[in-house]
Amino acid sequence: MKRTLAGGFELDDDPQRVDIDAIHEYLSRHAYWAKGRSRERQIELHLAAVRVVGVYVGERQLGYARAISDGVSLAYLADLFVLPEMQGRGLGAEIVREMVERGPLASCRWMLHTEDAHGLYRRFGFGDPLRPVMERPATRRSG
Repeated sequence: MKRTLAGGFELDDDPQRVDIDAIHEYLSRHAYWAKGRSRERQIELHLAAVRVVGVYVGERQLGYARAISDGVSLAYLADLFVLPEMQGRGLGAEIVREMVERGPLASCRWMLHTEDAHGLYRRFGFGDPLRPVMERPATRRSG
């Protein structure tokens, strides 16, 4: 899938197009959930993704998200970001729309963990955060 957006931006789900260095740079330095993540770990996570969606201007990576899934009933949205200087243009919403409403995982139940942007996710059917969730923390540093 490749889709042109207003303003000359392009959405693409080609995992080969991703600029892993740009993604690692942003996530490991600025994303509260991935600070300190190693480049090697980011590569592993990218390669394990069922689907990735990036937003670009030319070949410059402006945003990204990845999904993990069982491919049948459950999908998890992870590592969504848009560079700060590109925020406020609807690019994050386009990434979420493409990831959760279109493509091979559109019929899945979607989950994510986030401390922010709840209003964005509500627009795509995510409910308010609930805490009756059981989690087992990683046993080794996941960064």
